[in-house]
Amino acid sequence: MDAERRNDDEQTARWNGRAGHAWVDLQQVLDGMFRPLEDLLVDAVSAEGAEHVLDVGCGTGGTTLAVARRLGPAGHCVGVDISGPLVDTARERAEREGAPASFVRADAQEHLFEPAAFDTVISRFGVMFFDDPVRAFANLRSAARDDAALRFVVWRDPGENPFMTTAQRAAAPLLPSLPVRGPDEPGQFAFADPDKVRRILAESGWADIDIRPVDVVCALPEKDLVRYFTRLGPLGMALPEVDEETRARVVETVRAAFGPFVHGAEVRFTAACWTVGARALAAKLS
Repeated sequence: MDAERRNDDEQTARWNGRAGHAWVDLQQVLDGMFRPLEDLLVDAVSAEGAEHVLDVGCGTGGTTLAVARRLGPAGHCVGVDISGPLVDTARERAEREGAPASFVRADAQEHLFEPAAFDTVISRFGVMFFDDPVRAFANLRSAARDDAALRFVVWRDPGENPFMTTAQRAAAPLLPSLPVRGPDEPGQFAFADPDKVRRILAESGWADIDIRPVDVVCALPEKDLVRYFTRLGPLGMALPEVDEETRARVVETVRAAFGPFVHGAEVRFTAACWTVGARALAAKLS
């Protein structure tokens, strides 16, 4: 439990501090970059005929709002995220749009959702950070109606996602203290093993589990590349602590390492992901 508490405190501090503010500042870049994956989830919601949707780890609300637009006034999408800066931004966006969406700042692993309130639960890269994923998905199951759909997207193995590991690999010789996460720790690639994902869902009240690979081409403007890799991920957390000379060397080295992904004014890469689907197992009658 002590380890779980440390992770929970770490995630809360990270996403309410430097990482959360970086995601707010890069909101437009990230929304554009991950729009193809957002579209997959919006289409999945439409195929389900959903009306009440929960978006887990909603960030600045891009996917939540896209779902809300598709649902229209007859539906509603709720986004939940642990980060105050991200949720504040999401609420501002929803208010500007007048979208049928609302947002909750909370840890989805622990939050007391209204029981059986949602007919669909979705997430775009928002479920890999729980310290106890079985407990988290059991909590989400309690928020879902019997036979509700679960649809989320997570990263496959880091070896299949070289773009996502380029900054850390290139910077490591210059910043040997960069943290390295183990495969069983919460983090970007925590759900890379489909057998692990299947076990977590089965133990937390989900059935009809379907895990499929998807490879999607994503892009961002080249002019935003340096801002992207110096603000996000382990490198984004480490750079503010180094001296200017070291920072300049790191930026030059890392920018060169991204060369294979740069195509004129655009940076392109393939996001190697799993799309995961499941159904809320009906509660047994006693």
